[in-house]
Amino acid sequence: MNVTYDPHTDTLSIVLAPRTVAESSEDKPGVILDYDADGRLVGIEILDASKSMPDPASVNLKVAV
Repeated sequence: MNVTYDPHTDTLSIVLAPRTVAESSEDKPGVILDYDADGRLVGIEILDASKSMPDPASVNLKVAV
């Protein structure tokens, strides 16, 4: 999984799997879901990210045990 924040476009991108995107849909305004040819979710894009979260450039990963 890769997470990228682009401050110029204010977009946060989460790539869940390195697969080719076959289809995208804007499920909710500003949230784009990317799917592969088999319909599996492979990515998420959040537009205007700084309006949705306090610091989109900061990412914390927690693994539940």
